[in-house]
Amino acid sequence: MLMGAGNFLTLLALGLVLFIGASAVRIMREYQRAVMFTLGRFTGVKGPGLIFVIPYIQQMVRVDLRTVVLDVPSQDVISRDNVSVKVNAVLYFRVVDADRAIIQVENFLLATSQLAQTTLRSVLGKHTLDEMLAERDRLNSDIQEILDAQTETWGIKVSSVEIKQVDLNDTMVRAIGRQAEAERLRRAKIINAEGEQQAAEKLTEAARILSTTPGAMQLRYLGTLGEIANDKNSTIIFPFPIDLAKMIGAITPDR
Repeated sequence: MLMGAGNFLTLLALGLVLFIGASAVRIMREYQRAVMFTLGRFTGVKGPGLIFVIPYIQQMVRVDLRTVVLDVPSQDVISRDNVSVKVNAVLYFRVVDADRAIIQVENFLLATSQLAQTTLRSVLGKHTLDEMLAERDRLNSDIQEILDAQTETWGIKVSSVEIKQVDLNDTMVRAIGRQAEAERLRRAKIINAEGEQQAAEKLTEAARILSTTPGAMQLRYLGTLGEIANDKNSTIIFPFPIDLAKMIGAITPDR
């Protein structure tokens, strides 16, 4: 009877040891780290691979070191030229110091998301609408640098920020369309005026060349006559010689 009770206690103790040993074993993947706390105090970071945690004495917090893609919700932004727009973005960041990500901030995902939203509104509010639409690369870089500097104490590295979309209301879209159309008309008028200027310069040069040789103007008249008198045109225009006009004017007495 005593022997049976002893075997039972031995098996119970062995089972308890196996249970404690199994609960003490943890396996951390390559991209994971375990932030260890012993009796509430930080005692280091372990992993990856096989680690041991003393039950009821030590606690661990798993931290993922992979890049996190965080969608920044659409934000209402008033630009520097008083235009209301909705802007959303995407944020890429990762944990570089697992201990600081757990100890320095309560929830680093939520904190980073809130900080990204406020920074997006603050930075874009300092720029005009044209800058938001045309200089996204520079704005992305400015937001990334600000976020990276502020999250450094949390052990987080912000690698990239991308503004995905800038939404305008219908009234502003129509106004931008009218502005673009006016810009195209302005460019067309400038191009037309430049063409007229170049044509005038060439005509002046041609007139100067023709004036040096009296017969050259007559040949030009005859060439123009050949262009006008084609197969489908029955009208024939004879040029009046300029030299003859000068002679008539010279012999005609003034009245």
